[in-house]
Amino acid sequence: MRALVTGGSSGMGLEYARQLAAKGYDLLLVSNQQKELSKAVEDLSQVFNVNVIGHYQDLATETAAEELFSFCQAENLQIDILINNAGMFFFEELTTDNADKALTMMRLHIFTTTRLCVLFGEEMKKRGSGYILNMSSMAAKLPCPGITVYSATKAYLKSFSKSLYFEMRPYGVGVTTVCPAAIATPLYKLKPSLLKLGVKIGLIGTPQWLVRRALRGMFHKRRVVKPGLMNRYLPPLIAILPKKLVDRLWKKYK
Repeated sequence: MRALVTGGSSGMGLEYARQLAAKGYDLLLVSNQQKELSKAVEDLSQVFNVNVIGHYQDLATETAAEELFSFCQAENLQIDILINNAGMFFFEELTTDNADKALTMMRLHIFTTTRLCVLFGEEMKKRGSGYILNMSSMAAKLPCPGITVYSATKAYLKSFSKSLYFEMRPYGVGVTTVCPAAIATPLYKLKPSLLKLGVKIGLIGTPQWLVRRALRGMFHKRRVVKPGLMNRYLPPLIAILPKKLVDRLWKKYK
């Protein structure tokens, strides 16, 4: 049994890889961080005594999904679990200056993830088994300035995955959408001291905590996993904020 983890060389992806390896799964880790990827492959292979393959690739291109699928076919790698974790984040006003960065995000979060679900999902359907886990975010419910494209792409992932769940269910394939609140990873580029404080007071979860809950939900073929109190209370609170207050906050922090 093998799990494919995109963005598997660091942060949440590495934690997915670590916990799946602990359960005895062989791994295919895909990342555009070559040095970190090599280290992850070496460490996981030694600690868990499973077969770990590292595949260096940029997943934010138009043909990334097809290239990755072709690699798996050429290497005769059967993927039983697909973890679509690779992602990026930036907090900026959307302008022509960062249009390329926004396009990269859309390709990574939307286009590549969708195609990977289709390509690997078809193989799972033929076998009558498999698991797909897509990483959305609490931001899917928070259309806020500064994360305009990020929240929109995560909203797409949430909607797409929740619908795909029903399409794949008759074939024995589970599709789980994970919508975490703030997690202590390098993705958000916060100072280590702020991450530590956030974890201590309960505003930020750890990757270990989130992945445990996500995998538990995936193996039970749950449709959506939304761990944490912030997921319950923060979106409705932000939704009722007066527009003038949102304007003031944006002007202050942008």
